[in-house]
Amino acid sequence: MEAERGLLPALLLVLLAAGGQQPGAADYCSWRGSGLSWEPRSRAVEQVHLRCTEGSLEWMYPARALRVVLEPNLSSAQHTTVCIKPASDFQGASIYVERAGRLHLVASPQKDISRRTASFQYELLGNQSAAGPDFKKMTLVKAMCRPCDNMELLMAICSSDFVVKGSIRNVSHDSENHMSQVDVNVQKVYRQKNRIFQQDEASGEWRGPIRTLLQCKVKKGTGDFLFTGNEHFGEAWLGCAPRFKDFSFIYHAARERRANPCEFQLN
Repeated sequence: MEAERGLLPALLLVLLAAGGQQPGAADYCSWRGSGLSWEPRSRAVEQVHLRCTEGSLEWMYPARALRVVLEPNLSSAQHTTVCIKPASDFQGASIYVERAGRLHLVASPQKDISRRTASFQYELLGNQSAAGPDFKKMTLVKAMCRPCDNMELLMAICSSDFVVKGSIRNVSHDSENHMSQVDVNVQKVYRQKNRIFQQDEASGEWRGPIRTLLQCKVKKGTGDFLFTGNEHFGEAWLGCAPRFKDFSFIYHAARERRANPCEFQLN
């Protein structure tokens, strides 16, 4: 393994199955350290254990290898997906994922080892059936570029990270990063995980950005919508977004049939 011989700094990510976490172990979500604190002549690989489902890592002056062991408490998940978002100024190391004792490169190696920073955010998603708690993650993928059916719409208000009523203020496209951004004028925030939708101090209006894939070819539409979706790395990503009047009709019809999966106050 080249990283252990000191040829290139490397980040080695290892995901352990649920149960690897020791009882009573602290939840270390993030780590920040420096290669300058290590013994220069040592070839030992530094180990970092992270026990949350999301967090970040910042490695200053990377040297040799840093082995990051992810031990989340996802006991109900049969499989786990690891999402990594390198910082915009990520420099100085290669990222490998270790599976069954073998290394798989997921980020191109840096030939200039004088570069000083290697940092990224991580997010772990448990893969379960659509009826489980992680239905919202599956909904994000399924609904990204197509209209949701009625059941998906009804489930979206129950399980999404954010649910807001509003209109489209502007749509911009970023071809380099393959995504579009929908700027929303918000009339009502029913739910949000974090403060992505906030009140503008100058105008007093509530606004917020929602992202989606460029391939979805989102265009500006008129009228009010019910925007739902999930947060990833502090950003809102679009899930189901029906016209508000259409969703209101679907929800009230389901409620009369007692087929609504959860109670939701649309008024």
